Amino acid sequence: MGAMVVRHAFTLDEWHLMGEAGLFVGETRRTELLDGEIVEMAAIGSRHAVCVNRLTRLFGQAVGERAVLQIQNPVELDDRSEPQPDVALLRPPLDRYLAGHPGPPDIFLLIEVADTSLGYDRDTKAPLYGRAGVAETWVVDLDREVVLAFRRPGPDGYGERREIGRGDQLEVGALPGITMAVDDILGPPAGPTRPTAPG
Repeated sequence: MGAMVVRHAFTLDEWHLMGEAGLFVGETRRTELLDGEIVEMAAIGSRHAVCVNRLTRLFGQAVGERAVLQIQNPVELDDRSEPQPDVALLRPPLDRYLAGHPGPPDIFLLIEVADTSLGYDRDTKAPLYGRAGVAETWVVDLDREVVLAFRRPGPDGYGERREIGRGDQLEVGALPGITMAVDDILGPPAGPTRPTAPG
């Protein structure tokens, strides 16, 4: 008879206690708590970093005082999940979050930027955000140069999924008038590389 494997799902309180106890001090790896499991986050490559910086600039110019722009900081989905999405648009004012991280009622939009992490962001994190009641999630697929937009959250994740490519725009559902062109999110198309001239 094989041994029984027992898995422990951590709560947010346990997760925070581990952090306060210094268990992650000196760690170079980035981790987040998802559905009770401690998950190691993918390393941030240059394409990912540039896209996040681009989104930061675009939304910083667009939202003004209508939303709080948060970059790669925690949100609390429930008592077992504290992910760190790449970009979050939150209900203002900023000081309302001094007492705790934002939760689903505070979130207008979450964005994940994916180069090596597409399957995880699209198939694990986005449905988790939907089940928690986050109004809208975008996943920027850098390889295919599209943005996946998820809306209508419910118990099974999101009821609506759209794929938007270059030449099109997306509007933030909770912030009418805040529109982003996919080309602005992705930046210039990646053209063929030219060989370096000799000499």
